[in-house]
Amino acid sequence: MPHRTFDEDEREGPLPHAGPHGGGRPLPHAGPHGGGRPLPQAGSGRPPLPRAAGQAGPPPLSGVPQRLLPPALTIAADHSYAARLTTAAGAEPAWFPERWTLDGPEPYAVNLPLDQPEEADSDVLPLSDGRVLIRRRVADRHTFSLLCPTGPGTGELHLGAVECVDLVLLPPSPDGMSAFALVPGDRSTAVWLVAGGAFGPEHVADVPGRCSGGAWLDREGRLLALDRQLPGGGPVKTVAVDLVRGGEVTPLLQIAPGSDDRLLLADADSGLLLIRSDAPGHDRLGWGVLGSCLPVRFPECLRPADVAVTPFAVQPGQMLMPESCAVALRLDGPEGSWVGLWRPAGRRLHQFAAPAGWLAGAGFWSREGILHLPYEQAGTPCAVALMEAPADEEHRPATNGTQPSAAAVSPGVCRPVPLGRAPLTGRTAPG
Repeated sequence: MPHRTFDEDEREGPLPHAGPHGGGRPLPHAGPHGGGRPLPQAGSGRPPLPRAAGQAGPPPLSGVPQRLLPPALTIAADHSYAARLTTAAGAEPAWFPERWTLDGPEPYAVNLPLDQPEEADSDVLPLSDGRVLIRRRVADRHTFSLLCPTGPGTGELHLGAVECVDLVLLPPSPDGMSAFALVPGDRSTAVWLVAGGAFGPEHVADVPGRCSGGAWLDREGRLLALDRQLPGGGPVKTVAVDLVRGGEVTPLLQIAPGSDDRLLLADADSGLLLIRSDAPGHDRLGWGVLGSCLPVRFPECLRPADVAVTPFAVQPGQMLMPESCAVALRLDGPEGSWVGLWRPAGRRLHQFAAPAGWLAGAGFWSREGILHLPYEQAGTPCAVALMEAPADEEHRPATNGTQPSAAAVSPGVCRPVPLGRAPLTGRTAPG
């Protein structure tokens, strides 16, 4: 399939090098031409896509969007299952949960309806054992249940409720069996374990300030990154919260004193971080390395004109090689939504048409560099397109890559990503 490639002009100098094994070695391509090949092919160019039932529009470049409709699809941490709210055919929308099985020979969907339809502002989250957590709002209470298929019907296990006005589910926990939620308050944000506890929903921690976002920093579900604004206002900064040590908070992103710095995605294997910040003067997408003292970088290729760029998946399994990780990005513009593929080492943004009916913003990588994109079409209500990560030309920096060539940074001072004091082990700063 034809694709567009943009050369990268990184104003921060050569790519950093994340330790003795952090060189930017491109992944081997899986085909004779190394190109991304979505199956089925959706044609060339960037066609507008029909919006799936319940699919929210593209998020704004800055701030925290207020969701009006359920997200297109939520995928479990181990990519075995996915879940969404969808609608039945009829004059009035009738929402019900739907579970996708993704780890079999081919994907298939199972409807999980109950006696009455769900509200559009409910949330669903798949667990690794095939059950689906559903959150419902009832007055000033948020109730939680686990759903699973039972023969011709749907079984429901009630877990309990949390009394509050606002509650937001966090992304699926890496352990596959737990689910967490944020409850913002006047001066702090509570973290609740809403599934996986011994006695229903359990209060886990209180984080000073108002928190949003949410990204997991490890494979155990212990270290949680949250975007926090302190009481009284000020910039938004990402902090690391240790859920085992009573919610101990340490700084994670502090790019500039007055900048809004948010963590969008984190890969626990390689340490690659995808960041959005206005530190460069306006809102930009950048990347850094967990535990590194080198500056966060803001590639020019990740800001195409008149296009919103949102990362949604990072290739796992690239141990200590953050620059080799393939990253999938949702690209939204006047013509619709399409797919971007990028590696820090490659320094190019490859753009591809998405399969027609793609549940935009949903997808996951295999360790081998194959991107899986869930989609639905007439006659094919549950399917996954496969796209190979394209090969990149190797860039050889003029220096050894251990120090930036732009503004000087004092050795040993972790200003951009100050993780030296964070509750992390087993990773040392390069240099």
